[in-house]
Amino acid sequence: MTDSHSTPQGVPRCRVRVGSADGILAVVPHLLGFHPTNSLVVLGVGGPHARIRLAFRYDLPDPPDDKLAADIAAHAAVVLSRQHLTMAVVIGYGSGPAVTPVADVVAPALRSARIAVRDMLRVQDGRYWSYLCKDPSCCPPAGVPFDPADHPAASALTAAGLTALTDRAALAATLAPAVESADRISQAIERALRRAGQLIDDALGTPGDGDVLRAVADAGRRAVRSAIGKYRRGGKLAGFDEIAWLGLALTDLRVRDDAWARMDPGFREAHQRLWTDLVRQLPAEYVPAPAALLAFTAWQAGDGALASIAIERALQADPGYSMALLIAEALHAGLPPSAARLTMTPKQVAAAYARRQG
Repeated sequence: MTDSHSTPQGVPRCRVRVGSADGILAVVPHLLGFHPTNSLVVLGVGGPHARIRLAFRYDLPDPPDDKLAADIAAHAAVVLSRQHLTMAVVIGYGSGPAVTPVADVVAPALRSARIAVRDMLRVQDGRYWSYLCKDPSCCPPAGVPFDPADHPAASALTAAGLTALTDRAALAATLAPAVESADRISQAIERALRRAGQLIDDALGTPGDGDVLRAVADAGRRAVRSAIGKYRRGGKLAGFDEIAWLGLALTDLRVRDDAWARMDPGFREAHQRLWTDLVRQLPAEYVPAPAALLAFTAWQAGDGALASIAIERALQADPGYSMALLIAEALHAGLPPSAARLTMTPKQVAAAYARRQG
């Protein structure tokens, strides 16, 4: 499993000194969104002020595996090189037998790619060790105790809105199904299906081009516009019927792609709230579209961990869902948030589908 976090364009960077090891360790959970465990974290450093530009995380092989370690090393080198980052900090979270075999492969792989390793640390039980420092006066064999929550960097990042949950499972829990409302949303889905059926029956009785689903798609696009507008104004969907109708409508790719074309990064927090609400409330068969849309807007925000978890939800419901697979491939390649561009407007999306039908 790989998670990544990049600093998206338009988001102010916190001017916190993180030159020391404890400062770097205080920053990592806030960049990832959670406190890593049994992980290898790579920080890409670049720019004239040597700032952290990219953070990505791997699960440590358990049990240790030479091939997986080599794959991690090769992938890390490619990701950093593609973003023209020439310095890295590598941090392993776990026991020595788990971290060291991976660290021993990653360091030479980065150096072979002309990426300087500024430091390589191991963290366990509130202490850290450096693989590069051999001076016992600053890097004692027993490790250096630290508390990331007490560091000024952690306070500054929390104040800037970059909170850190206890672990990745806690982040995944923010997208967990809302089981308490399952019966009510199921009933709302039945009403949505009847509504769609009535629109189809009406279309069958009206002369046209034979696209009996167009009325459903048109109503779905109106629902998308309305929902996005509500969330951008700080509101939310009024009830289960709105959630169910939007979830049903998004199964039509014309509606989903209309929503995709509206993912303006200037409103990423509103978009994340909207798609999170749908992912949590909808039955599994209706989750792939909103989960993929959530993954896209999380990627826009530079939140690769949330994007990865949203992709997992989409692919659990539909392992072949193409939008989720596309975003997963982009994240695995380490593409930055600037690559999450809106290439078409909603009008252009509608025109493209009209031409395809013609």
